[in-house]
Amino acid sequence: DLGLTIADLEKKIPTQNFSLESSGYQSTSRLPDVDDEGCYWVENPEDIDVTLRIPGLRGQPAEALNVLFSTTTTSITAFGRIVWSTIQMGISDTDDCSFLSLDGEDGIPIVQLNVRKRDLDERWGGFIL
Repeated sequence: DLGLTIADLEKKIPTQNFSLESSGYQSTSRLPDVDDEGCYWVENPEDIDVTLRIPGLRGQPAEALNVLFSTTTTSITAFGRIVWSTIQMGISDTDDCSFLSLDGEDGIPIVQLNVRKRDLDERWGGFIL
């Protein structure tokens, strides 16, 4: 006998006692037959960390890249022109998003994003819609 009652089993489990993290790969290409796995994301209840290696940015210097965040989209610019854009799986808090760009292997820059969720604890299940 565990000493549990039905009332014990009906209680909500406090989410602050758990730290659920999920991760995965997505393609950065919009072509259905291309899966470049250029987007690696790690999601937790407050934010999502994203590492982008977009083949279409090959040759672009990391120092020339910038990231524009809106509540539902993320865009990468090179030399001030938008060169890649995506619709996010959820709504972000643009005041608390950041990025870092680094030179990568094979001339493909690495763009690391930290996207803060507007609605904490909402699960996105990925980054690119």
